[in-house]
Amino acid sequence: MTRLVKCSQCSGRGWKIVTRRGHVAAALGLATSSREECLYCEGGELLAEMFDWEIFIPVDGVDQLGPCGTSAWQATSMDALRAALRRMDPAAKPWGRIIHRFYDFGVLPDEWSRRVIFHATLDPAGSVRFERVGP
Repeated sequence: MTRLVKCSQCSGRGWKIVTRRGHVAAALGLATSSREECLYCEGGELLAEMFDWEIFIPVDGVDQLGPCGTSAWQATSMDALRAALRRMDPAAKPWGRIIHRFYDFGVLPDEWSRRVIFHATLDPAGSVRFERVGP
């Protein structure tokens, strides 16, 4: 059985996952084993890595956000961006980008964790060209 308990060591910022084993042993009055793991203080920072993709379409000199999505894998995001750009009209000069982002457990994403890693453009022949952005 697993249940969540507020952690007292980190002033309630994290939750402990308490896993109890041996329900039969507990019913018989024998010793049971349990394990408590705090998701905040014992595990350090649990970061989730995500790759967002976005397409922008220039309209009257302003880039309008078009299709977008997210994936846990860079290659999947690049494939989705490539497929979405190929469905667009090359005359509209759409462009896209891949954003590498880190999400902390239980915290809303912020700008520090966001970094553009690829720019993508659609050439007149309908091919998508990716260009790596900075370090």
